[in-house]
Amino acid sequence: MKLLLIPLISLCLSACLFTNTNEVKRSELLLSHFSCHNYANSISPINSFHEQTLTTTKQKATDYIQHYKDGDKLFNIPLDDVINQQYKLYKEACQSIGGVL
Repeated sequence: MKLLLIPLISLCLSACLFTNTNEVKRSELLLSHFSCHNYANSISPINSFHEQTLTTTKQKATDYIQHYKDGDKLFNIPLDDVINQQYKLYKEACQSIGGVL
């Protein structure tokens, strides 16, 4: 019975490791899409706000991925879902200033 338990535990740990690796890969792929082009640089407060949002959401996504790689699980939902939420905010801010992803 003990002999069956050891491979079973190893299999479970391996599955967790591969799941975490896949989450990081999917998250890094999403992060590579955080690129806003062709937006108008104006001095209006609204544009400044959206430009700040672009910077902040990308930095948060980068930090979340790094924390996850370091072993810190900050959220109860998958990392790629968290990064996707940040991407939605990034996309909205980009579009608000006339940018293209």
